[in-house]
Amino acid sequence: MLVHLRRSVVLCVVVLVLTFVFAFVGTGISQLFFTHQADGSITSKGSTLIGQNWSQAKCPGHLLGSCVFQGRPDALGPYAGSLKPAAGGGDNPLAANNIPGHPGVLNAGESGATNLGPRSKTLLQNTRALVAYWKARGVNPTPDLVTTSGSGYDPDISQQDALVQIPMVSKATGLSAAQLRHLIIGQTQGAELGFLGTSYIDVLQLNDALAKLEK
Repeated sequence: MLVHLRRSVVLCVVVLVLTFVFAFVGTGISQLFFTHQADGSITSKGSTLIGQNWSQAKCPGHLLGSCVFQGRPDALGPYAGSLKPAAGGGDNPLAANNIPGHPGVLNAGESGATNLGPRSKTLLQNTRALVAYWKARGVNPTPDLVTTSGSGYDPDISQQDALVQIPMVSKATGLSAAQLRHLIIGQTQGAELGFLGTSYIDVLQLNDALAKLEK
């Protein structure tokens, strides 16, 4: 009996040690070779893995958000969590849904789209509001720019989504269309391994590059 007990204790100790060794080795390798990714892909303006709400960026002399490139409308316009229920969908993944009887207090949001169906009057109203939002900024929006992503956290847009925003950003920043087009092409990342998915642009990285170009 003592032999079996000793073997059990030894096995538990060995497994415990290996568990901690595996964790520390994994952490060490990730910090050594993939520091940026291991730390959450954080920049001075947030994580490149989570979409930012650029619609509130202050642009002196111009409409809010017009001096930067914007992502999909998960936290933009009528899709954002709002104190006004009439605003629509409530698709801000960080704060959505008013708590009844508590004005100004919001439930924690969750990852996910609005789930509004193709016959939804709210979806139609929201889409029209977003089209008007972009038109006011001189942008002829793509479908991506007036519809939400499935996750509610999408940090990326297509190259075409960025290209249609050039007139807006050019007018607000004074940068030429050629400069912005070159910037967009330079920030376009190809499909993973050359064939998985499609090319994309991380909006946070694009705006970081834009800020450097303006200096």
